[in-house]
Amino acid sequence: MYDYLIVGAGLYGAVFAHEAKKAGKSVLVIDKRPNIAGNVYTEKVEGINVHKYGAHIFHTNNKKVWNYITQFAEFNRFTNSPVANYHGELYSLPFNMYTFNKMWGVVTPEEAAAKIEEQRKTAGITEPKNLEEQAISLVGTDIYEKLIKGYTEKQWGRPCTELPSFIIKRLPVRLTFDNNYFNALYQGIPVGGYTKMVANLLDGIEVRLNEDYLAKKAEYDAMADKVIYTGAIDAYFGYKLGTLEYRSVRFENETLDKPNFQGNAAVNYTDVETPWTRIIEHKWFEFGKDEEGNDLPKTVISREYSSEWKPGDEPYYPVNDEKNGQLYAQYKELAEKELKVIFGGRLGEYKYYDMDAVIASALDMCEKELA
Repeated sequence: MYDYLIVGAGLYGAVFAHEAKKAGKSVLVIDKRPNIAGNVYTEKVEGINVHKYGAHIFHTNNKKVWNYITQFAEFNRFTNSPVANYHGELYSLPFNMYTFNKMWGVVTPEEAAAKIEEQRKTAGITEPKNLEEQAISLVGTDIYEKLIKGYTEKQWGRPCTELPSFIIKRLPVRLTFDNNYFNALYQGIPVGGYTKMVANLLDGIEVRLNEDYLAKKAEYDAMADKVIYTGAIDAYFGYKLGTLEYRSVRFENETLDKPNFQGNAAVNYTDVETPWTRIIEHKWFEFGKDEEGNDLPKTVISREYSSEWKPGDEPYYPVNDEKNGQLYAQYKELAEKELKVIFGGRLGEYKYYDMDAVIASALDMCEKELA
């Protein structure tokens, strides 16, 4: 009945569906959720586009991806400049001259660099063997203890000494007063929210929601020549080699009858005692205004709690350590023998993907598959 059955109406599935339809293929998209857009789903609450599955800030240096995605949405000029709250002390993220000045009272880049170097030498780390050593070698012990350690251990549920060093290699450290976290050439938030953007990608395509592919796999497989599967790869194979580990996130949302709660879209709570990792105030992704440019009188906040994933939870971050990497490699071997199925996206490839990388990956697959 269809050339392609696409399992998952998130970014990967929506991009592939759009391109397949454009290439003249017949397409059916299904998703077990009651909504499209996967984890980038936004819903309107009090006129505010609330990021239901956590904050998503689009950023890329890939011009091809930017030119592609801006066909489906106009982006605002939002720049990610989070704040760290350590027991009520506020620090600038990414780590920059504002952070170093607040932490040590230094004023010049030279003084900041000397302070980091002094702490690195005192710690005596030459070859960082874990995240703790990597962080101290990048920013010194004070910043590690106040702004990295507690947050990271809450996020991953493991001591920093047990986490691989590569998790923090991309940590932005700047000897300038630049508060732009991503420093990407193109960044922003889609005007009207991500759901509207994904709806534009899926325009004219048959979509069925509340449909669990794995519960009716044989029936669905019979409906299409090929399947694009963006769900969890271990779930596809019935966890027969074991379960891949993820971190999950729980959100506590609150609508407040005030115009401003924290004055910033994201505030990270970096001490270990505060149970949540961060608070998102959604209206500031769009400068506190609705689409007509009116100030919004209320605000919506989300407290994020990180937890170990268990079946039934939403899987968010793959735990990319050696053990899980080996297990994924075994599942990937099985996946390659499934001639009718293409595995893609964050869960299908067990990979932590930024949004632009998901789009790039889907477009690459389209070029191979639809040529």
